Parts: sequence; structure tokens; C-alpha cells
Amino acid sequence: MPVSASVQEKLSRLGIHSALDLILHLPIRYEDETHLFPIGDAPQGQTVQIEGVIVNNEVVVRPRRQLVCQVEDGSGILVMRFLNFYGSQIKTYAVGKRVRLLGEIRGGFFGIEMVHPKCRIVREGESLADSMTPVYATTAGLTQNILAKIIRQGLQDAQTVQALTETVPEKIIRKYRLQGFSDSVLCLHRPSPEESIEALQTRTHPAWRRIKFDELLAQQLSMRLHYRQRRSRSAPVLQQKNRLTNQLLAQLGFELTSSQFKVYEEISRDLAIAYPMQRLLQGDVGSGKTIVAALAALQAIDNGFQAAIMAPTEILAEQHFVKLSAWFEPLGVQVAWLSGGLKKKQKQAALDKIISGTAQLVVGTHALFQVQVTFQQLGLAIIDEQHRFGVHQRLALRIKGAQSDLMPHQLMMSATPIPRTLSMSYFADLDVSAIDELPPGRSPVVTKLIADNRRDEIIARIHRACQQGRQVYWVCPLIEESEALQLQTAVETFQHLRKTFPELNVGLVHGRLSQQEKAEVMLLFKQGKVQLLVATTVIEVGVDVPNASLMVIENAERMGLSQLHQLRGRVGRGSEASVCILLFQQPLSEIARKRLKVIFEYTDGFEIARQDLRLRGPGEFLGARQSGIPMLRFADLEQDGELLKAAQDSANEMLNNYPELAQRHIARWLGDKAEYLRV
Repeated sequence: MPVSASVQEKLSRLGIHSALDLILHLPIRYEDETHLFPIGDAPQGQTVQIEGVIVNNEVVVRPRRQLVCQVEDGSGILVMRFLNFYGSQIKTYAVGKRVRLLGEIRGGFFGIEMVHPKCRIVREGESLADSMTPVYATTAGLTQNILAKIIRQGLQDAQTVQALTETVPEKIIRKYRLQGFSDSVLCLHRPSPEESIEALQTRTHPAWRRIKFDELLAQQLSMRLHYRQRRSRSAPVLQQKNRLTNQLLAQLGFELTSSQFKVYEEISRDLAIAYPMQRLLQGDVGSGKTIVAALAALQAIDNGFQAAIMAPTEILAEQHFVKLSAWFEPLGVQVAWLSGGLKKKQKQAALDKIISGTAQLVVGTHALFQVQVTFQQLGLAIIDEQHRFGVHQRLALRIKGAQSDLMPHQLMMSATPIPRTLSMSYFADLDVSAIDELPPGRSPVVTKLIADNRRDEIIARIHRACQQGRQVYWVCPLIEESEALQLQTAVETFQHLRKTFPELNVGLVHGRLSQQEKAEVMLLFKQGKVQLLVATTVIEVGVDVPNASLMVIENAERMGLSQLHQLRGRVGRGSEASVCILLFQQPLSEIARKRLKVIFEYTDGFEIARQDLRLRGPGEFLGARQSGIPMLRFADLEQDGELLKAAQDSANEMLNNYPELAQRHIARWLGDKAEYLRV
């Protein structure tokens, strides 16, 4: 329907740009204005509609100024109370006016009452609504009534009728007992009085079931399509020659776990195939992903190709560089380091080695995908903590490596395990490997929750640990509003602990230090010359000091589960019993209390990830991977696992046998956003 430019701008804010967007702007809840309850029989604690005549109207000033009206219908009297009101409402709701109220009835001082009900003046005998009233998400300046009217008119438009055509084959509709798409959309916008309001509100109604299935199906189709497209491209065939890999395994001071070996075999097979690998390697904190990545890199190098490892922070990238250099240089493999903190001359030297192919392995941060970086022949791109990079950053590294129509293989690593339902939906375009056992000799970490007012106990515990020759981390709070404030807190904590422990060497690491300064402090900590390390969350990943057996995390209530689990993983890396103290400030919010309960009760990263998904939902859990990617609007991965499995099976069926319908279905639900899903 034609609307003014002003209204169109408001619709755009809601993501409504077409007739299809309009009809898929489905209600967030419903109000039942199809029934009237007599006041005397109306149930309390539920939202109901009553009708009556105003018999008393007054403004009372105690305990606060409010408009109080009494409404009578012959079966009883109800109080209508407005705590905020306009002067005009005193006249509108004058004695003798007939009103229809919708709201929750509860017991009050003067009997049953409704506070701020939906209220309108009616004539006696005025007809009731013939369908439940949808309530839509809206925006400033666009009232419910105007939006509902636009949607009602849109549903009668010829263009809309065309947009409601079926895109799912009859065979699949019958197999999963799905309601028709058009019937479902119309039912959700105009549910009849016979429909269960509870089923509509909880989104368990057959109409909602169909919408959720279609949304999940579009996601699965797009993912599977990109998976197939990737397999039609060419990549270097990197055979398992075992020359360098065997040399590395022979010089290591430890054996691979059976889980590490199994995962490496999966990756190795993929590298030897002529289409680009896109595999996600997930494993809990400390499970040994780095050695698996190193073996994969050596397989590429053994075939005359370069490999690159990209990490999200300089500390993590440098840890990789130090560890991999120690492993690779005895094998005669040249490793280059590239980060934003390098001086111009050092950077140019690294760039020259990369373009000439002298550097067989390149380790770095975001600097790896800058314009001036050119690889001679990149065979494998490894991205650590892949969820910390945006979609375009990962794509840039892959495109950078494309030479003569060959795409490099890509291995993504994550220490944030992905729950099964999330893996089935947002990672359906990836092959997933999981390291599901820890190397032997790791000690379990005991987690303790301690309130901020018990700091003296913690100071005593630190003193005891350092006297026994152990080392300690003190992690400062995450202050998102202000990096400067976070820095100040870290510096103040450092100064305070130095005074408290004059006999100890106390170190400080934070994001504002130069790369060299950070590296120097970390080296002293690794060598045991610094006993107590004060740090911001820059040490979240990659830091490996087996002698550190105690960690204190200050203001733990401010941090997410994934971050707490990652930080906790910095201790327990040796054979000594380790403790992680979560220091919290009271009072705790409900969500903070739940988070701390989870991290206290569980040490398994997969279970923590599952609980995290329940608490936060997929949008926040996925972080930067989904930057710009359409999230699920209607389906819930926790509740709709059965529909997700049905959508997964149906996607393959449609791509194989109904490719045209598959394309139309993707276009309906994703439009141009489908392109994002390929990274």
C-alpha cells in the first residue's frame, strides 16, 4: 500500500522495505479483545477485557497524585487507576461514560483493580473484535494502530497474494505435517477467537511451527548451497608426505592424545583434496589445538606452499610465534612475524620474505590481511579464536591467498566449544572437528566464589602460594565503558599489590603497553622471575605458564562465561593443584548470579557453552562471526531442535530435487543477506 515518505522511513527502521518484509513482520504477542468478562467473575492475575460505566472519578494525591475511577457493570465494581495521566483524561473518563478495559486484574486496597489498562470509550452493545488483536514491534512515531492498519491493507494487496505462494514441496509439507505458508501467515496476523491464545503467545501453535520451520530451512539451504559451491572450487592438493610432520613429532617431548591424532587425520585428509577445506577445530582450553595446527601447517609447507596463522591479539599471536618458531626452526622452516606494532623497517623485511616465499609460515594479527601483504603461494590459512574476527576479515585472508584460481584451505580454531544446535545451524557450512580430551598431567582447577569483602583471605593465599614457589595471576576487571578507567584500575591494583608484597616481583600487563614491553613482562613471568602478574583480560587466551597455580579474577560478575572459562584455563596447565578465585561485588544481578553459578559448577567447556547459549541466546554467543549475518527471528534453537533436524534433512532433499523452489525459498527469507553465510 502507498504510504508517506515519513511513514516509509519509520518502516525502514523496522527492517520493512517490501511487501514481503511487511507480511513477515509478525506479532510479538496478542491481546484477546474477542471476549468480555463480567467484573464479578473476572479471574485475577490474567489479562482480561471487561466493560462497564464509570460511576466515580477523582484525582487523589496520597500516597502520590493519581487518577482513580470506579467502573461498574451490574456484577461488581472495579477500580481503574492511572499513576501518570493527562488533564484531558479526567474529562474523557467522566462519570457516566461507558468504557472497555483490557488489563491484568489484581487485588488492591479498595478491591480489585486494573493499573494503566488499555481503555477506550464505547457505545452500549458495540460489537467485539472478531479476531485476537496482534501487538507488533514498532518504533517511535509509528503507533500500533497505524502499523496494524498498514499490515491489514498489505495482506489484501495483490502483490502480497503473490508473495504468499508456497516454496516448500508438498512432499515435505506432508512428511512433517506442516500447515500451509499462506494460512500460517494469515492466522498469525488475524487469529480467530477459537485459536488458543496460549499456543500463540508461546509460539507452539501450528502456524508458528510452520514459520519457524521455513526460517530454519532457509538458513540450512543457504549454508548447504555455499558448502556445495565451495566444493566446486579448486584448492592446492597438499599430500600427506610426512617428512616435516614426522620430524616434529619425533622432537616433541610429549605424545599426541588419541583425540589430537584423530582430528589431525581428519584435517590431513581434507588438505589432500582438490577443493578448499573449511574446517572448524574446536577444543576446550588447554586441549592442545596448537600442535594440531602446526602439523597441518607443516603438511602445506611439505608440499611447497606457505601457511599463515592469524590470531586476534598481539599477545596470543606472539605466543604462537614463539612456540612455532621453537618447533619449526630446527626443521629448517622459516617463520615470519607480522603485527601492527612492528617498526617500518622490520615490517618491510617481513613483507619481502612473505612475497618471495622465503617465509614458509607467517604468524600475525589483523595485519596479515592488509593490502600490502602478498603471499607467494598460500596453501593454508589458520584462524585462531575465529569468533573474535568479523566476517569480512576472515574472507579477506582467504581471498588474499587465492592464486591462479586456487583458493587456500582454511582451518578455524576455537576454544569456545559450540553447542550442537548452534553447530547444526550457524556452522552447517563447515566441517567440524573436536578435541574432546585433555593432555595427561593437567591438574583440575578448583573454582571458588569469594565476596569482595574477604580480600584478606585472598592476600594470605597469594602469600602462601608464592612462598611455595608457585606463581599467581591477578586479573583486573573488564570496564567496557572506559579503556582508560580499566587501565587506571590495573595500574592502581599493581601499585597496591607491590606495597602489599614488597618481597615479591610483581609484573603488569595491559593493552596500552607496547608489544615489546608486554613480551618482556610475559617472558619474566614464564621464567619465574615475576611471581605475581597483574593483568587486564589481554591474557585471556594463549598464555601458557605451567608453574602458575592460582588466579584471582576481580569483578568476575562483569565478565561473560566464555571469558571466565578462558581466563581460568591459564592455570592448571601443570601438575600442581590449581585454584581460580572469582572475586565478586554484591549485590549481584540475576544474570550475573546465574553466570557465576554455571562457572562454579562446571569445568567442561562444552557444557559451559550450552549453558551460555541458554542464558544469552545465539546472537551474543556467536559474537563477531555473525557481524552482519541475519540471526533467527522466530525459531529458538533450545526449543526447536526437532524442527532444526527436519529443516536440515529437507534442505538436502530440496537442493537435490527442487533446486528452483530452494532458490525462491532462500530469496524469500534471506534476500541479499544469504551471501554473508558463506564465511
